Amino acid sequence: MNTVTIKDVAAAAGVSVGTASRVLSGNPATSAASRERVAAAVERLDFHPNAQARSLRSTRTRTIGLLVSDVRNQFFADLAHAVEQAALEHGYAILLGNANEREDQQDRYLNTLISQRVDGIILAPQGDGNGVIRSLLRRGIPTVFVDRTVDGIDLPSVTTDSVHGIRQAVAHLAGQGHTRIGYIAGPQSISTGRDRFTAYNQAIADNRLPKDPALVYFGDFQAASGSAGVRVLLNLDQPPTAILAADSPMAAGAVAMLHRMGSRIGTDIALVAFDDIEWFALLQPALSVISHSVEDMGRAAVDLLLQVIDGGTPESIVLPSELIVRASSSTPNHPGSVSGLRKN
Repeated sequence: MNTVTIKDVAAAAGVSVGTASRVLSGNPATSAASRERVAAAVERLDFHPNAQARSLRSTRTRTIGLLVSDVRNQFFADLAHAVEQAALEHGYAILLGNANEREDQQDRYLNTLISQRVDGIILAPQGDGNGVIRSLLRRGIPTVFVDRTVDGIDLPSVTTDSVHGIRQAVAHLAGQGHTRIGYIAGPQSISTGRDRFTAYNQAIADNRLPKDPALVYFGDFQAASGSAGVRVLLNLDQPPTAILAADSPMAAGAVAMLHRMGSRIGTDIALVAFDDIEWFALLQPALSVISHSVEDMGRAAVDLLLQVIDGGTPESIVLPSELIVRASSSTPNHPGSVSGLRKN
C-alpha cells in the first residue's frame, strides 16, 4: 500500500511542496486559494501527516488559545477570566482572541493561534464549522467547544442545559398571569440561539399559552438587537406584558429601550434575562435571570482540554441552568412566585 506524502498533496493541489507545508502547518502567510486547494487535496487523498514528523514539533509551549464570541459580552469576559485562572493553576498561559460574532474573524484568529503553536484551543464557535474549524480536526490540534457546539463536529464540549431554566422562566411568568410573553431570540445559526428558541416554544406549549410568531424578535446576541426587539414588540397591536431575552447583552439593550420608552420594568412589563451578570442584581428593580455557572464552565473547559492534550477522549459536560426570581418579573398586578425557585 502506497503512503500518501506531502509531495502528492502539493501535486494534487497544484502548489509547491513549500506552500503545501506552510498551509498544513497553519502558517498564515498563504493565500485563501492555496489553503482551499490544499484542504481539498488532503480530503481527497485522505492524507495524514507522518506521526514521526509531527513528533519533531511536539514540544509543548504551555499555552492555550481561547477564542470567545464577543469580548464585550460580560458572560464571555467572565468566562475568559475563569479559563485563565484555571489554566494558570496548571502552568498554562492563555492567548485570547475575540471573534466578534463573526466567522471570518474567528478563522483569522484560529490561524494565528495555530501559527503560535498553542497546545490546544478552547473555542466558542461561530458558523457551521466549515473553514478553519475543520482544519483543526484534520491537523489533530486538541480542541474543546465551550458554551456552543457545531452540528456534525464531534468534539468534547462544555455547554448549558438551557431548557430547564427557560421552562422555569415561562412557567413563572405564566403563573404571574402573563399570557403574551415576548421573546428576543438569538441567531438561529448558533447552537445556543437554536436551543433556547426551541425551549421557549416548548415552554409556551407546555403552559398552554397562545403561540404568536409576532411575539418573537430575532436578535444577534448583541445589545442593539435587544433594544430593537423591545421597540418592535411593544409597538404590536397586542404587545406582550412580559419579555424574555435570550442573553445578557440583549437584555441590557432591552432595559435601555424600556427606560427610553417610559415603560416601568416590574410594573408595566416583566423582564427576564438569560445569563446572570453581577450588575443585573444591582438594577432598580433587580433583574430576574436564568443563571448558569460561568466559573464552572471555564474550569470544566480547561479540564477537558488538558485531558485531550494528554491523549484522552473525555465526555462532554452539560451544566444546569436555574431561574432566579427578582423584582423585574414580580409585577404588582401579578404578585407571587413559583414554589421551588431561587430568590435573591
